[in-house]
Amino acid sequence: MLQVTLNSHTPVSDCDPYTDEALTSPWDIYTELRALGSAVWLTRYQMFALTRYDSVERALKNATTFSSASGVMMNDDMNRVLRGNTLCSDDPDHQRLRRIVAKPLSSNALKALSDEITQKAEQLVKELVARKRFCAVADLAVSLPVDIVATAVGLPTEGRERMLVWGDHLFNCFGPLNDRSRNGFPVLEEMMDYATTQAVRGKLKPGSWAEAIIDATDRGDIDRAVCPAMMIDYMGPSLDTTISAIGSGVWLFATHQEQWQKVRESPSFVPAAVNEILRMEAPIQGFSRLVTRDYQMEEVTLPAGSRAIAFYGAANRDERKFPGPDRFDVTRNSVDNLAFGSGPHACVGYHLAKLEMAAIFTALAARVRRFQIEEQVRNVHNVLRGFRTLIVSVE
Repeated sequence: MLQVTLNSHTPVSDCDPYTDEALTSPWDIYTELRALGSAVWLTRYQMFALTRYDSVERALKNATTFSSASGVMMNDDMNRVLRGNTLCSDDPDHQRLRRIVAKPLSSNALKALSDEITQKAEQLVKELVARKRFCAVADLAVSLPVDIVATAVGLPTEGRERMLVWGDHLFNCFGPLNDRSRNGFPVLEEMMDYATTQAVRGKLKPGSWAEAIIDATDRGDIDRAVCPAMMIDYMGPSLDTTISAIGSGVWLFATHQEQWQKVRESPSFVPAAVNEILRMEAPIQGFSRLVTRDYQMEEVTLPAGSRAIAFYGAANRDERKFPGPDRFDVTRNSVDNLAFGSGPHACVGYHLAKLEMAAIFTALAARVRRFQIEEQVRNVHNVLRGFRTLIVSVE
């Protein structure tokens, strides 16, 4: 790791945002780091922590200084694995790759899926509400994204059921080198093998999102060697973030019944509620960037060659940006939350994620008076924030 020289004004912290306790409830650490400064050097990881809204937004929008080309993970091993795909590239390569991956995920392109998503969400919710008790993760949050995305991506049926396992371990590998990331690497190897041997011409659904990547390779738009890594853009991130957000939304409404009542009385609040869910419980808590030149962020100089972690979850709870940031308020309409990033690397699938979330909560608002949590188990994860189990009863 590059030796970094800090200036005398650089705040330093020995705190660890990646312990089980911190990952389960990171808010106190985020508050502590925000109070220390615009950028804080984490001695344990030899990286800067960006936890203020302004700091995170500046880093995300300045892709020249805060580069993704060397990877956006918190460990070198994973950065090497995905280097060159859409997530881990800079312009002009990034623009070229993003156009290919994002084409079927634009708001216009998704209009064709809108009715199908609405119908499937209504049918799913109708069936679950009739049961009176279900898991808001396994039964509700997983079903719609897997149904819609797995079909649209067009992967071979054999092995497709592993997508959720792959995505979970993929994101764990994004964190620092701890037991969670190390345990994920063997599963990641399985995922890469599938992308290399199964996500190929003849095995993919004709006209699917994944086949469009093959088409682009055949045209010479992208290097064939990068093709498997680009397939992972669809195989992991397209599911886990949406699933985490839907589960977190049910939990928030179950623990804030007055907010659910507002949505039930005025379903027009659903889009604003979706934004507020994402602000409160960002499904991805943070990615990193490599600093390419000395950069002044208020009183702190981030030296060239250092790495900075942009904590989306912390930025979304910054009192400088959001008054009463720990208060869940569906009337807030926090459309400028950073849950899906910002700038040139904003999540390509956020239109689809919001469409699915809105369909689910609109259907629930028409049939559920209140949620009661019976059992909850958080997913202690390096990057993803959500629940592994969330059993609810409904009235």
